[in-house]
Amino acid sequence: MINYLWFLLAAAFEIAGCYAFWMWLRLDRSAWWIVPGLVSLALFGLLLTRVEAAFAGRAYAAYGGVYIVASLAWLALVEKSRPLLSDWLGAALCLAGAAIILLGPRIQGP
Repeated sequence: MINYLWFLLAAAFEIAGCYAFWMWLRLDRSAWWIVPGLVSLALFGLLLTRVEAAFAGRAYAAYGGVYIVASLAWLALVEKSRPLLSDWLGAALCLAGAAIILLGPRIQGP
């Protein structure tokens, strides 16, 4: 369960870091926005390493579902744009996939 906390924190820092660059390059804000963006992205990388997974690739794949949900929450809370029902349905599907990747039985393929 602690994995989900690490995923949520990592997602928040990744989105915030990318948004800082978005503000600089797309919204004509000061280049000083790069500094918190870089710090935030460094924290994202650090936090994602805290996930309890035997393989980084599996942790990153599972993180993808959490990132999508967090991105829609960011859209709603920070950018004040209401996600569509189809956005939330797609995010739920991705989160279900992330749960299968992280928590599902370890079945070996061919």
